[in-house]
Amino acid sequence: MWPAHQNCSVVFSKRSYTSEGAKKVPKIYTKTGDKGFCSTFTGESIPKDNQIFEALGNMDELSSAIGLAQEFCLEKGHIFTDQLGKIQCVLHSVIATPVLSARESHLKRIQFTSATADLENWMDILTKELPPLTNFILPCGGKSSVALHLARTVCRRAERSVVPIVRSGEADPGVVEFLNRLSDYLFTVARYAAMKEGKKEIIYKRPQ
Repeated sequence: MWPAHQNCSVVFSKRSYTSEGAKKVPKIYTKTGDKGFCSTFTGESIPKDNQIFEALGNMDELSSAIGLAQEFCLEKGHIFTDQLGKIQCVLHSVIATPVLSARESHLKRIQFTSATADLENWMDILTKELPPLTNFILPCGGKSSVALHLARTVCRRAERSVVPIVRSGEADPGVVEFLNRLSDYLFTVARYAAMKEGKKEIIYKRPQ
């Protein structure tokens, strides 16, 4: 089970509409952020340079990196591509929902325990097929693998930016655990993709 969301969008703004025949077409621009403020899922207006939006931006970048990796993986027919899509849909929720001001209905949407457990189960299944890891490896192994490694490094940055928000009590501690496990998952699927594509892992060697 994954955190419940009707869609992947968790930062809301008031949108204006234009009429096109009988239906209204929402405009992509809202102008509500022109003064440097944006709203959280709970409706609070916060400056865009707040650490919450720094973390949210990192989450957005992580989702984009995973999306890019997913496209490469789809081309190769990898079995875990659906998992990547599920991960994208849950990345933003905790950060955009301040715990201290959230209602119970909001908090029910941001419980990550089951999502973290799913990552662990997926890793356990894939790891059984992988050769033992006895050395440090470089990001390599074809486009799918390298793109997943890149997503892993973005995930680590996202995790670092979330820690102070959790420490201040504005985000559920479970999000740090989820991101920590997600970086391990991305490392695992990067190795798995390289193996399935017949690519060789390059071992790190100390420069002479």
